Amino acid sequence: MTLLSILDLCPIAEGETPVDALRKSRELAQAAERLGFHRLWVSEHHNMQGTASAATAVIISHLAAVTRSMRIGSGGVMLPNHAPYAVAEQFGTLGALYPGRIDLGLGRSPGTDQLTVRALRRDPRASERFAADLQELQFFLGHAAADQPVRAIPGEGSDVPIWLLGSSLSNVQLAAAAGLPFTFAAHVSPNGLMEAIQLYRARFTPSKQLDAPHFMVCINVFAAETDEEARRQFSSAQCGLVNFFRGKIGRVQPPVDDIEAVWTPQEKAMIEHMHQLTIVGSPATVRSRFRELIARTKVDEIMIAGNFFDPAARIRSLELISAMDLKS
Repeated sequence: MTLLSILDLCPIAEGETPVDALRKSRELAQAAERLGFHRLWVSEHHNMQGTASAATAVIISHLAAVTRSMRIGSGGVMLPNHAPYAVAEQFGTLGALYPGRIDLGLGRSPGTDQLTVRALRRDPRASERFAADLQELQFFLGHAAADQPVRAIPGEGSDVPIWLLGSSLSNVQLAAAAGLPFTFAAHVSPNGLMEAIQLYRARFTPSKQLDAPHFMVCINVFAAETDEEARRQFSSAQCGLVNFFRGKIGRVQPPVDDIEAVWTPQEKAMIEHMHQLTIVGSPATVRSRFRELIARTKVDEIMIAGNFFDPAARIRSLELISAMDLKS
């Protein structure tokens, strides 16, 4: 059975504030748990007008506090932005507060621009040390030696599972070699998904954390009562990318009735390529596309992303998905 989970970017809609976005994230998490989704992760982004998920560990603690059993985690903590020791302390603390419910997903990119990297007081070349930083983080989360001079308290000996995230084969290989679960960010870049799956499974080495490969793919999904309404909701994400290509990154835009009147042919081609794995449609359409994806990839888990303008429409989308029989 393929598990279903959720990625929340904590989107800030046009006309709203981060206060509104974080309230909607809380409501989303509570709805996701009610509907039976396996886990919910929060992203890390900085200096983005349309995203309120900068202090990822703080948001995770808030969402875990308003849910009871669903796993809550990071999708992901951008490790180049942080000292591994500080991450071990933060997620060790989360693990102590919410035992058995916290995931630590890690990304290699900074998730922001170079000026913001400097504001974070980080080395712009920190991503080149990702593998070494991962080992250091695992060291501080592991069982400490009696004479170990620097220890993460809380953190040491915790059971917080680490995931690697991304869409590059270098991260896939690192996850396989380290025996860690992997999430492919197809909601951002769909290129190379099948190659990543094959490489990960072929090179996976069992570890203390994981004895068999676990591959999750993250995709955008927009479900609604009809194909037409789903496409309309999806237009918010399409408009966001149009603005991105035009250098006008801002808050999540309302849906439009005619996306063809918004983008140029060149923008349309780029955006449709980026969304080639995105699933949009009525329950029948979405169920069929899910079944095709599962049959083709045999992934262990699917994480559902999607920046809706209307939070009620996103929750309705999740209600429709949770009611589907995805077995082929």
